[in-house]
Amino acid sequence: MAGDRLINGRAADGRAAHDGVPDDGVLDDGALDDGALGDGVPDDGVPDDGGAGAPRIEEGPAGPVLRPPGRADKTVLYLRGDRPHPAASASALEPYGRLALRANAAVVLPRHRAEFPAALDDVHRAYERARESGPVMLAGDRLGGGLAAALLVRLRDTGAAQPACAVLVSALLDLTLEAPSLLLNAAADPTFDLDALRERVARHAGDTPRTDPLLSPLHANLHGFPPLRLLTAGTDPLLDDSLSFAARAARSGVTVDLRVLQDAADLRTAFVPAVADFMDVWSPRTDPADRSEGARERGWPTRNRAS
Repeated sequence: MAGDRLINGRAADGRAAHDGVPDDGVLDDGALDDGALGDGVPDDGVPDDGGAGAPRIEEGPAGPVLRPPGRADKTVLYLRGDRPHPAASASALEPYGRLALRANAAVVLPRHRAEFPAALDDVHRAYERARESGPVMLAGDRLGGGLAAALLVRLRDTGAAQPACAVLVSALLDLTLEAPSLLLNAAADPTFDLDALRERVARHAGDTPRTDPLLSPLHANLHGFPPLRLLTAGTDPLLDDSLSFAARAARSGVTVDLRVLQDAADLRTAFVPAVADFMDVWSPRTDPADRSEGARERGWPTRNRAS
């Protein structure tokens, strides 16, 4: 049954596999930024904003930073796909505050310019700055997920230290925009505007060929990457990007955990717990014996052959 979950995000009896976690997280376009998480979300064990355990919001050198009440044991650089300049309001940052609490992490939301390659340069600088405090874990959604993957390519190619792991959520990994799921699934997601995506991608890419591996990481050599988790849904317009990227990374010897959930509702449910769970296992501060045990319990490999 664990193997089924790793392959397609569903249990053997057809139920969506949420690892037993209650509702949390928001991922559709703009929803991570407008406080859509706050109403009607069942208790997930994470204190609400304003409780004694609420996350602290700070303004860091690269952008907003959310910290748990106590001492964080990891740093997460999270690249938001729909806002190059993250708003610092409590409602806009709520999902990342939940991630900070659930993962006991300092979650850094770097601001970056919208155009390539300036956007990649900015997140690269933010990554190096975050590393001054210790090992970093990387995550991102939509275009931010693509930037996260491009950063992995650049770090690998320059011989720089890689993050401990990376989580790509409904990531845009191929800016040619030729994936069949873009058309087949667009109607299933009322928040997804394909024409707007094409316009944004055109602005972002400029004159750079769309198959440039630092612009479209799906076209890159993926060997030498850290452990990856990819989260997507069967109705996700970007489904094919995650499927193709996971297959290519696996063929390159990278440890890959692919989760394909049923629909956007399941993706919203799984977002925060799935990111935090994967990072807990692959944290550099996790004892190797505990990491191996945690990986075995989840049906994952216990080492990363690419590292």
